[in-house]
Amino acid sequence: MSTLYIIATPIGNLGDFSPRAREVLSQVAAVACEDTRTSGFLLHHFEIKKPLFSFHSHNEHKRVNALTDLLDGGSDVALISDAGMPAISDPGFLAVRAAHQLGHTVSVIPGPCAATTALAASGLPSDRFCFEGFLPQKKGRKTRVELLTDETRTMIFFESPYRIVKLLKELSAVFGEDRQACFGRELTKKFEEIRRATLAELIVSLEERPSIKGEFVLVVAGKDYTE
Repeated sequence: MSTLYIIATPIGNLGDFSPRAREVLSQVAAVACEDTRTSGFLLHHFEIKKPLFSFHSHNEHKRVNALTDLLDGGSDVALISDAGMPAISDPGFLAVRAAHQLGHTVSVIPGPCAATTALAASGLPSDRFCFEGFLPQKKGRKTRVELLTDETRTMIFFESPYRIVKLLKELSAVFGEDRQACFGRELTKKFEEIRRATLAELIVSLEERPSIKGEFVLVVAGKDYTE
C-alpha cells in the first residue's frame, strides 16, 4: 500500500525545516497543502519541485477522495499546512482517517508546533495540559470558556492579533484577573515575543500598544496553580 506523510513545516523560521522533511517531500508523488502559494514558496526555497493541490478547511471534505485516489493508485502523498503540524487546528484529520480506513500507511515527520513551543517557553506546568486551539468566534464561545472553569491542567489557546485582548478579558472574567498566563507572539520569527504575567497584566500590556501584530499562542495556568 501507499504512504500518506504528515509533515510539519516551519512556524516562522525556515531553519527549523528538518532534513528528513525535505527528503520525504522530494520523494513523494504529490503534496496536499493549505495554500499552494505559501507552500510553493517553501518548496521553491528548498529547491523541491512537486505537484501541489489545495487541501484546506473549506474543501477538505471534497478533496479527501482526490488524495485517497492517489494513494490507491500506488502514489505516496505528503500533507502539509501553512505552518506547523497538520491536523493540529489545521486540516488533516479527515485525510489521516481515510488513509487508515483504506489500509494505507500513515507516517508523521515531526517538527515545529506552535502549541508545544509556547508551552515550553511559558514556565507553566507542562506535565499535563489541554489544547483548546481557536475558540468559536461567536456561537458557543462563552460556553466553551465557562466549561474550563474547573480545569486544573495548563490550557493552550490560539488567537489572532485582532481578538487576543477580547480573549484575555473573557478568560479573566471567568478565571480571575490574577490567573498566571503567558503568550507567545511571532514564535521563531525575528520579532518573537514571550511575555509571562497575570491575565490582567497581559491585558494592560497589549492595550497600551498602538497596534497589535502577529499570531498569538496563549498558555494559561490551570485552576489552583500557585507559585
